[in-house]
Amino acid sequence: MSGQAPDAAAIERMAREAMSLIPEPFQSHLADVVLIVEEFADDETLDALGIEDPLDLTGLYHGRPIGEKSSFESGALPDRIHLYRVPILYEWATGGEMLERLVWHIVVHEVGHHFGLSDDDIHALEDMVE
Repeated sequence: MSGQAPDAAAIERMAREAMSLIPEPFQSHLADVVLIVEEFADDETLDALGIEDPLDLTGLYHGRPIGEKSSFESGALPDRIHLYRVPILYEWATGGEMLERLVWHIVVHEVGHHFGLSDDDIHALEDMVE
């Protein structure tokens, strides 16, 4: 990478690779999830979450967990996973974990929210993939 920080496209490639490793029955429910890589979360998102430092948010799931969806809903925005490049790179630089592994961990965590999983269930999903 010639000494430059990975750009949004590189983070997105890592995230798509991570999503492809998630096993069934989860995998078949991810086709319609939109993946978005941005530099930082916007002020409205940070305020809604009560987060003061934008470096504290590396990823966020927007949508309704699968178990809460209704076939009567229409016109809703697609489910989205937002990854925030600068906070991810900051965590990578200060944490010592490989960047691909960090992105994978964030993606699995946000996918877990898509399925309405608890943190314990998300850790079990991570263990399944490892």
